[in-house]
Amino acid sequence: MLIILQIIIISNSLSTYSEFKKYISAYLKDKLAHDLFYHGYHHTLSVMSNVLEIAKAEKIGRKDILLLKIAVWLHDVGFTKTYSGHEDEGKLMARKILPNYNLSEEEIDIICGMIEATKIPQKPTTILEQILADADLLYLGTNDFKDIGETLYQEMKIYVGLKDRATWNQIQKKFLETHSFHTNYCIKKYEPKKRKNLKTVVKEIEKIKPKL
Repeated sequence: MLIILQIIIISNSLSTYSEFKKYISAYLKDKLAHDLFYHGYHHTLSVMSNVLEIAKAEKIGRKDILLLKIAVWLHDVGFTKTYSGHEDEGKLMARKILPNYNLSEEEIDIICGMIEATKIPQKPTTILEQILADADLLYLGTNDFKDIGETLYQEMKIYVGLKDRATWNQIQKKFLETHSFHTNYCIKKYEPKKRKNLKTVVKEIEKIKPKL
């Protein structure tokens, strides 16, 4: 009887998630600015793929994966309202939206905790927060680091007034030096490539450093 009840609960949850996904994906496609070259809709889809990869490796259960997926959809929704402080705006929006999809207050708190965990500097305190935090910045430890970083550079020129590539390289260097992956899976799989990417940035800085 307990197993049957669990199956019913999961089935109902999946149905609710499907409704939520339809709503939030349409909202993001419509409301996210087109000059969010890094934080656009494509980024949300990429983070979703990363989350599922990490969650599988970390052996996360179905219910928690569902909460992770909801958090992915909402982790950058605040960009539809503001650039600076978008995480806080995203948490406010989550608390307005999610009661419409039969999520409990406890589940909403967990999701908001995951959104908070993507704030820089990242300070995740639970395994779910660690997974989303790692998924959000996974590109730092991949072969796509340069190309994806370029989209962030172009975006920051618009939204934060970043002036030149030399400044950007220094920002990247400091960020790579201070960033840490949190899950065992990402530490093992992506940290080595991240260190190589840091060396590449350092070489770029040396290459364009003015000669005295």
